[in-house]
Parts: sequence; C-alpha cells; structure tokens
Amino acid sequence: MPEFDADRFAEAKYVDYLTDLQQAYKNAFDRMNDRYDSQLVHAIDQEVLNESEPFYEGDGRFRLEVPDDPADRVTSVVVGEEKLTGVLEAYQETVEREIARQFGFDPDEGSATAAE
Repeated sequence: MPEFDADRFAEAKYVDYLTDLQQAYKNAFDRMNDRYDSQLVHAIDQEVLNESEPFYEGDGRFRLEVPDDPADRVTSVVVGEEKLTGVLEAYQETVEREIARQFGFDPDEGSATAAE
C-alpha cells in the first residue's frame, strides 16, 4: 500500500491508488453480501457503484458519491425504493469505511489518523 497522500488521491486516485480502491470495494461487497440479499447487493454493485466516485474529506474520512437516480439504474432485480435506498446507504457507508481502513485510517475514531 503506498503511503496515503490527499493531494495525490484528489488528482490521480485511479492511477496511484487503483489497487487499494479495488480492494476496499471488494471488502465492502463481501461485508454487504453477508448481511443483505446477495442479488440486491450485486445489482447495486454493478448498476450504481460502478459509476461511484470516492472523495477524501479530510481527517481520515472518505465520501462516496453515487450517480443520480440510483433507483432508475437498478434494473436486474425488483426492489422497492425504500429498501433500495436503505441498502444503498448502508453500502455507501461500508465502502467509505473500507476505503479508510485500506489507507490506514481508523474509521471508528472521531478524529482518524493514518496508521504508521
């Protein structure tokens, strides 16, 4: 894992940190798949999160921006909008936490610091 640099992440995250991001998304997928309907988790992964964008917010925190109208994007499963919204929000939070962990931050602390 390369040492995390917020400026490099903002400028070239898919060049310098691609492997780390892929691992964080995989870890989040595995966690979600254990807790929620696997077909719905897979649909969100492939039809919404495939175009998501992670941002570093500072202080060891990350934010995952998803495309507009995620309910319109999920077409491979039949799901109510309320359930989809709940699972998607949980998935976003899980991805954000896994990215933080991948880069050596403790997402459970109020003020996260990079691991040495």
